[in-house]
Amino acid sequence: MPLHYLRRLTGKERTQAANRELALFLALVAGAANAGGYLAVRQYTSHMSGIVSAMADSVALGSGELLLAGAEALVSFIAGAALTAVLVNWGRRRNLQGAYAFPLVVEAVLLLLFGMTGHRWEEERTALAVPATVVLLCFTMGLQNAIITKLSNAEIRTTHVTGMVTDIGIELGKMLYFNLSVDKPDVVANWAKVRLLASLVGAFFLGGVVGAFGFKYAGFGFTVPLAAVLLILAAVPVIDDLRGKSRKAAA
Repeated sequence: MPLHYLRRLTGKERTQAANRELALFLALVAGAANAGGYLAVRQYTSHMSGIVSAMADSVALGSGELLLAGAEALVSFIAGAALTAVLVNWGRRRNLQGAYAFPLVVEAVLLLLFGMTGHRWEEERTALAVPATVVLLCFTMGLQNAIITKLSNAEIRTTHVTGMVTDIGIELGKMLYFNLSVDKPDVVANWAKVRLLASLVGAFFLGGVVGAFGFKYAGFGFTVPLAAVLLILAAVPVIDDLRGKSRKAAA
């Protein structure tokens, strides 16, 4: 990818087009990590609705162990989102080019850590390794979902497929609505929004297919190309900041 494109994609100067394009990349990675993570630990980690529902079930079933595991996953997702907010606000206050790129670097490191810890769990089969791996993935998904949420002012999300599908349904309902009133504005579907949401859902699905095949045939080593994608996306703004720091130090 050309350097100017990567700078526009993850730099501090944001456009709607850049937000949409970055969201597609992140949806692909999220889908791959989520689907691959399921093959590894038999649990999806990108949606908290299922986690909270499982916690409620564990209360009814009297399973304190499952309730604790769900609570750990939920808190980890929240903590990941919180870390993104800290990194982005820290970068904004310092007027850094990589304000939105720093969380991508952290996510890449976490995916590599998942690959290493998952491989170790596969070899040792320890009782604590699966919950720890789930917690790590939930933290990563929370961090990633908060990136695009933060830079798009909550207009776009990359792991919350339920919300995106709901919004698509709302717009389709607008399309089917008969505008009979002559004294009120027509109800009109936002087709640009539908196209964006449909493309994000499609990207998440495609990433899931790629991730499932990747983890099936390459195992935990498939985290390496996923991390590489994130590092490539984040590299240019971060390097710009490092160069700026070097110039200031030399002046």
